[in-house]
Amino acid sequence: MTRVGITGHQQIPADAIPYIRQQIRITLAELRPPVEGFSSLADGADQLFARILLELGGRLHAVIPSENYESTFDDSSLAQYRKLREEASGIEQLPFEEPDEAAYDAAGRRVVENSDILLAVWDGKPARGRGGTADAVAYARAQHIRVLVIWPAGVDR
Repeated sequence: MTRVGITGHQQIPADAIPYIRQQIRITLAELRPPVEGFSSLADGADQLFARILLELGGRLHAVIPSENYESTFDDSSLAQYRKLREEASGIEQLPFEEPDEAAYDAAGRRVVENSDILLAVWDGKPARGRGGTADAVAYARAQHIRVLVIWPAGVDR
């Protein structure tokens, strides 16, 4: 079994999405089955990863950062979040009352701790707040977890 976590930007430029989707699909398809994926189901990279994982027959495990997490989604991403959450094989709800930087940081760490490989849809820049993609990547590297960065050359956020 291969356990893969996802961390990545929520706001992804439209011209980057086809490349990112293709690279996630290629990476997951090359892994030895069964593949278990760990995601917080956030808008952007997390939801792209989760949809592709499920399409390829992988098992999805949701790591929910906090109570009231749904308040962070707009209408379209909320519908996708709820659908993906229903399709998850397992759900871990972290003990935070509100979605904040501490909750996001803890969720990123839990994803890393459950993973053999971390996919990072990341432009390589520092996090814009605690618990961002760069923090999850740094934690994974400190834990000697393999990190695969997916980002198209020449694209800025």
